[in-house]
This record gives sequence, C-alpha cells and structure tokens, in this order.
Amino acid sequence: MEEISQGRLTLPDEDTDRYMYRATKRILQQAGYRRYEISNYARPGYECRHNSGYWRRRDYLGFGVGAASLINNIRFKNGSDLKTYLQNPADCREEVQSLSPGERMEEFLFLGLRMTDGVSAEEFASCFGREMDWVYGYVIRRNTDDGLV
Repeated sequence: MEEISQGRLTLPDEDTDRYMYRATKRILQQAGYRRYEISNYARPGYECRHNSGYWRRRDYLGFGVGAASLINNIRFKNGSDLKTYLQNPADCREEVQSLSPGERMEEFLFLGLRMTDGVSAEEFASCFGREMDWVYGYVIRRNTDDGLV
C-alpha cells in the first residue's frame, strides 16, 4: 500500500497483530458470532450467501461495468466502458475463460479452504469423479506434515 511505503500508515508489530486477532475472535464469539470463513464472522443463519457462493464455486452473474461472472464453468468480466456496456451488455465481455477440469478442481480446493468447514472429499469425488487424495494426496500430506493444514 502506498500509505505504508510513504510512512503515513504504520502496521502493528506481530505480537500486537496476534493480540488483536485473538481479542476480535473472543469479543465476537461472546457476542454470538461464529467464524464461518477465514476473514468473516456472522451470527448463525446470517452468513454472507454472496461470498459463500464464491468459495463454493456456485454460478453467479455480475451486472454492471467491470462485474465478474461464473456460469457453467465459464468465467468472464464485463468491460469497463460504460457506453459500450449500455449499448449491449452481453457483447462487452472481456477475459472470457473456459475453466478446464484441472482448473475447476484446483479452485474447488483452494477456494474451499476459505471456509472454516474446510473441503469435503466426498463432494470433490461427486463433482469430479475422482478421489481428492488421488489428485492432491501428496500436496495435502506435505502441507499437513509441515503444519500448514
């Protein structure tokens, strides 16, 4: 961030950061909030469906200039020119990407890790017809052994 590099904003040291993290967690839990994804808390039943849809790879359609969408494993972004968008919204798509099966599996895994519920091996197998351990077993074991997962 520019503010940090120019010395206008000082970040807390690591100990203060950890204290603030633990204090936030304690205060929110005492108030009835539950952490449901890496950076969000909510009262049960009030989790953000919008964000949760992203992390679970649900289809979504973005409206407006620059909005992103994912429909049937095709990701695209609307263009940034308002006049072009208003003339024909469906004709101003940029960065159209048809996700390969490998890309979809990768996204399932790394986006699912945003959620505190984790990633379901059963859902992975159901979605992709392959066992998660067969595809990512080595990586999962290595990161588990290193204490990262």
